[in-house]
Amino acid sequence: MPVETWVWAVTIAATAGLIVFDFYAHVRTPHEPTFRESAIWSGVYIALAIIFGIGLTAVWGTSHGGEYFAGYITEKSLSVDNLFVFLIIMTRFAVPRIHQQKVLLVGVAIALILRGLFIWAGAAAIAQFSWVFYLFGAFLIYTAVKLAQEDHDSESSADFHENPIMRVVRRVLPSTTVYHEDRLTVVQGGRRLVTPMLIVMITIGTTDVLFALDSIPAIFGLTKEPYIVFTTNAFALLGLRQLYFLLGGLLKRLVYLSEGLSVILGFIGVKLILEALHTNELPFINGGQHVEWAPEIPIWLSLTVILGTLTVATVASLIKTRSDARTSPAESERSED
Repeated sequence: MPVETWVWAVTIAATAGLIVFDFYAHVRTPHEPTFRESAIWSGVYIALAIIFGIGLTAVWGTSHGGEYFAGYITEKSLSVDNLFVFLIIMTRFAVPRIHQQKVLLVGVAIALILRGLFIWAGAAAIAQFSWVFYLFGAFLIYTAVKLAQEDHDSESSADFHENPIMRVVRRVLPSTTVYHEDRLTVVQGGRRLVTPMLIVMITIGTTDVLFALDSIPAIFGLTKEPYIVFTTNAFALLGLRQLYFLLGGLLKRLVYLSEGLSVILGFIGVKLILEALHTNELPFINGGQHVEWAPEIPIWLSLTVILGTLTVATVASLIKTRSDARTSPAESERSED
């Protein structure tokens, strides 16, 4: 059942409204949010996502509802991994803590627009060329392997490299070398210059495009409905600002998050390739005929694998870091002796 235009219009308007509300309610006055504030508003955005999913299930059926919740959990999990890089960017640009909320909110707004374009392009490609699933699946499996090999180190800025868009921005827009509170531009010597605030906002927003390269194919592996793809991405990104401040030091404790996400991406990559085999039209595979023997992975199994993997990765991470914390003092005492 295609989603009517007015539903799309209302959804996009509501998403924009939440961003505007977030700005005037929390970001307009610069401050570093407390743990309590971050926890409450993280809960609010998660609750909104769940309520929306329940409503979508009631209107569109349990099948699409399952696709939505599997997609939301996957996108939310991938957004947590994004926070490692956002933390590196904030550190490299030395963004004052009281202004980081504004940077993240504007960056999220830019990311939503760019992801919307990615979703539109992806949906159009899938509608015309079913073999795109082969590419998506292969890319996700490749990404899963690379992600499992990565070593996230939030203390190091060497892992972050400016994307091509930012290099062009720096050449085209003359900028100051210091912050001027939360202003985006200033006039110096009769010239209008941009400040590092604008540069880091664009960096956050455009860097998210790199994450979209794996998250968009991942969600298309769970649903073919562009509306579900967009709403899961929107809800995952909308609560990202609060999640950034809520998790804080907890990011360092999620030592097995990359491994968990790599399992999820690898699983979805295999699911996409199996889906491509079911609708195969490539002449050099099975003579251009559908591969009927390829197993079909139901959405309940996808949801179980995603939730189970995240649970195992989180519990294993907390056990590992707690064990390391107990071992370190003992080793220090032995070295002193």
